[in-house]
Amino acid sequence: MGRHRTDEFDGGYRAHEPSARRRSRGRGKVLVPLAGAVALAVLLGVAAFVIFNRDHDCSDGKLPLRVVATPDIQPALSKIAGRYNKALHSVDSRCVEVTVAKEAAARTANSLAAGKVSADFWVADSSLLLESVRRTPAGEALPQPEGSVATSPVVLAAARSAAAKLSGSIQPSWVSMVAAANVANVDGPGRKVRVLALDPQKNSAGLAALLAAAGVAREAKQDQALVGAMKELSGQLASDSTALLASLTVKSGSRVPVGVTSEQAIYAHNSQKPDAPVVALYPKEGTLSLDYPVTILAKDPSVIKAATDFKQDLATDSAQKTLREDGFRGTDGSAGAALSKDKGFTPDTPPALDPPDSATVARMVQTWSRLNLGSRLLTLLDVSGTMALPVPGTNMTRMQAINKIATEGLGLFPADSELGLWSFSTHLDGQGRDWKELVSVGPASETVNGVLRKDLLVRAFAQVQAKPTGDTGLNDTVKAAYTELTKTYAGDKINTLLILTDGAGNDDPDGGVSNSQLLQFLKKTYDPKRPISILLIAFGPEAQKGKAQMDALAKATGGEAYIAKDILQVRDFFLQGMERRLCSPNCDG
Repeated sequence: MGRHRTDEFDGGYRAHEPSARRRSRGRGKVLVPLAGAVALAVLLGVAAFVIFNRDHDCSDGKLPLRVVATPDIQPALSKIAGRYNKALHSVDSRCVEVTVAKEAAARTANSLAAGKVSADFWVADSSLLLESVRRTPAGEALPQPEGSVATSPVVLAAARSAAAKLSGSIQPSWVSMVAAANVANVDGPGRKVRVLALDPQKNSAGLAALLAAAGVAREAKQDQALVGAMKELSGQLASDSTALLASLTVKSGSRVPVGVTSEQAIYAHNSQKPDAPVVALYPKEGTLSLDYPVTILAKDPSVIKAATDFKQDLATDSAQKTLREDGFRGTDGSAGAALSKDKGFTPDTPPALDPPDSATVARMVQTWSRLNLGSRLLTLLDVSGTMALPVPGTNMTRMQAINKIATEGLGLFPADSELGLWSFSTHLDGQGRDWKELVSVGPASETVNGVLRKDLLVRAFAQVQAKPTGDTGLNDTVKAAYTELTKTYAGDKINTLLILTDGAGNDDPDGGVSNSQLLQFLKKTYDPKRPISILLIAFGPEAQKGKAQMDALAKATGGEAYIAKDILQVRDFFLQGMERRLCSPNCDG
């Protein structure tokens, strides 16, 4: 038999015990305290997780936060919201889940006014819009905005390929834009430049541009030019910035198109259409900016907490970086790399105009709205014998001069206007009837016996002759015409009685309505809730003699009387008449 080691039993190992177990037993006194340490670490780790992640407690599910934002900023906000959701921000043991829907700010504002907005958090594009909404009865309860998340200045824009051509026609300024758009300035820069605009009733950039241009024009004493520009631009409106910028790069006629939009819209256009780039032109007087105000609409306390937390997240460096990458500026006007010089922008913060107060915004909105009401105009044309007399220093008779005035002035009215024409003298339509209808009042684009009404008017003005033996039955005619317009008043239009005469006043051998009787009639008939204004334009050496009576007739209806010394003055007179229509019935205080 072989010999056996005695240490196998004396503190050694058993002959048939596995070596692994042998090693384990040999180190047992070390493992016991190690196991305790691991257990403690696990417990401490759980505690640390609870301590450092107590704001990520989603044990009670999700808390929806519904955000609605304008289409331009919605993509950037959606990116920010995605990161925010992944970070598991929680309120009252519910994780906030932000969704960002896009909707035009004007539409959201209308929904707010109707009490139909379901969003908790609104990012409009401009505080100017909020001021406009707040002036409405439904908007009085709108919460005050809680800061801004970004800015984007409103600028002029032109196709990169055409920008160089503008240097000789128009400078980047609001005054130049007004001059180019002024419908009455036919010899101005509008011959080479066509200005496009955004509807200020539907687009905040359009409203900001209108307010900026109006403020600068009035400081420059260009009020009438502003009215002429507004009238022209009302027919040159683009539906949105996308359509406006696309049209700038399409060749149409010889005039270079120039638009007004936000800087960020230009960036978005160039990103989507790099082959048809547009450049930003910064008005030298300064500009207004879209400021993307935040308004918390939520009523539930938990949702309000969530909205407040998300608002704070929008101010973080990460969120602001995302906004700058999408072409927005910071709230301080600073730009990111997206708005570089080589991409058609000026990175420096553009000069800022003083923002208008809420009353100014409300007046401008009302002005635009009234200016774009349709026109209903009945013209009374003097055909008395004195109208056949020559105008000194010209080769025209008074009739020819007045007809030229009428053609110039009526050309300022758009095709959807309702126009009509009466002539007046004495006994024009039978004994004792001093007026005659030449063209009935109706849409200028309407066909009458196979001929467009506007063409009938041109023909009538060209063919009408002065009545050699006729006197001036002005008062009877005015009373009849004013009565007719009162009966047929159109509430959706600006109703005006236009009188074109040589200014000799009323000279009716048959008597008829006296001056005092006509004034009493007008004062009694005029209704400020259904205003019909008299616009009186006289031309001729005797016009000044009847100025006092002319003024009295016009002022009785909130209108105005003018004496034209030059045919070209008629453009200004018609614009002044339009300007008074905008303030009626309170033009004189």
